Amino acid sequence: MFWRALIAFLAMPALVAFAIPAGWLLLHGGWRLVHGWGLLVWLAGVAGLLWCVRDFYVLGKGTLAPWDPPKELVVRGLYRYSRNPMYVSVVLVLLGWALGAGSIGLLGYALIVATAFHLRVVLGEEPWLARAHGEQWHAYASRVPRWFGWRRG
Repeated sequence: MFWRALIAFLAMPALVAFAIPAGWLLLHGGWRLVHGWGLLVWLAGVAGLLWCVRDFYVLGKGTLAPWDPPKELVVRGLYRYSRNPMYVSVVLVLLGWALGAGSIGLLGYALIVATAFHLRVVLGEEPWLARAHGEQWHAYASRVPRWFGWRRG
């Protein structure tokens, strides 16, 4: 399962949160830190992402990949505060890139990714989780916000 988890990480968040922004920066002037606080946002996102991937692997007995999802509903760790901390973490990584480099293009990319994540969650993941985990999902969803601090939905 470790190799499946690693492949899933490299295929999805590593590509979206690291490879694409790094490629963007290389194509648009290179790597330079314009705002140091962007690095702090980036580090917070990386820490959250790694924590969530670990929880999916250890607690959920699966990976973040749609083709190998966790067998158990993960409701501990950052999942006590948000139903989607992995997506929030990826967006933080993207915002860290954009803020740190002072890149409007990467900020636009972060907003597009955040919108795509929201649509994926609302239209795809939540209905699937409701079917797969039934009452456990409904109880969890009623007490934990979709996004940190936002009780709606």
